[in-house]
Amino acid sequence: MADSLLTRPWVSPTPLWEAPISEVLSARAGAQLSGAWKLLLLGDGSPTRHLHLLTGTPITIDLIAMGPEPESAGSLTRADATQARPAEVVELVPPLLRRQVWLRCNGQALAWAESWWNQEEAETCLRDRQQPIWLSLTSERAELFREVDGLAQVNADWLEREFAARGPFWSRHYRFFRQGRELTVIREVFSPALERWLGASQRDSDLHKVL
Repeated sequence: MADSLLTRPWVSPTPLWEAPISEVLSARAGAQLSGAWKLLLLGDGSPTRHLHLLTGTPITIDLIAMGPEPESAGSLTRADATQARPAEVVELVPPLLRRQVWLRCNGQALAWAESWWNQEEAETCLRDRQQPIWLSLTSERAELFREVDGLAQVNADWLEREFAARGPFWSRHYRFFRQGRELTVIREVFSPALERWLGASQRDSDLHKVL
């Protein structure tokens, strides 16, 4: 692993709105979403597989950073380290590792993702760091369970630059379980460019009327 991937600062997008977890788990969240986007954001399928099917082109992974979670490394206070991450991360066994990537199709960024892992688990599951997580976890046809825990709208200037679009952007986070045990927490943010294949993301064109 290149040293630069260990020393880059961790940056996460700012949540502007989040659905109550009770609504996400009961499938009541996302009433403002069109059907196709609701399936993408709240369904339990693989996003890299979905993006491949939509575009007809394999999705490549552009690794941004991968290294010890700041809290684990002792470089931030617990409050600083946890304020921007999903609440479910605290259920993972420390020390933790965080990984951030762009998901690209023909060089175009269609999504950004970050994931949290127990460090020992990451060494086992992420041997090929340029491979999508879903392929890494299912390479031996291991049985997995995905639970979507969060739906949100987020924004960041660096997301707007990479997506070449104005925010806010749709985001979700979920956990993978193996044999009933939490394996990882993953957060994803999707580009509006996906409307080319999925249609408009919202049933109401005015976001602020809905939120």
